[in-house]
Amino acid sequence: MQILYVDLLNPFWWLATAIICYKVFAFVDAAVRRDDAYRAADKKTKGFWLVVLGLALGADLLFGANPVTGLLTLAGLVAAIVYVVDVRPAIKLLTDGRGGSSGAYGPW
Repeated sequence: MQILYVDLLNPFWWLATAIICYKVFAFVDAAVRRDDAYRAADKKTKGFWLVVLGLALGADLLFGANPVTGLLTLAGLVAAIVYVVDVRPAIKLLTDGRGGSSGAYGPW
């Protein structure tokens, strides 16, 4: 019996793998950001995003990512996209110090 089935020619397997990798990136990024940066950026708390992204990733790992008909997969993907597109840039702007003008060799 084969425990881990990988079908490299199946495009849906590649899509499911990309979705899981995207969710892992969003979860790890949310975990390494400072807690006070979420409040300073006027976003939900770090705990909220860790729970939402963790549940989305956990559901895919537990039940399998089904990008076509999986409602949990698609809802979790929307949550990860919202984090990466909206929350992450706001927090990164506050914590990296890259706001304002920047010259060829860094901010000035």
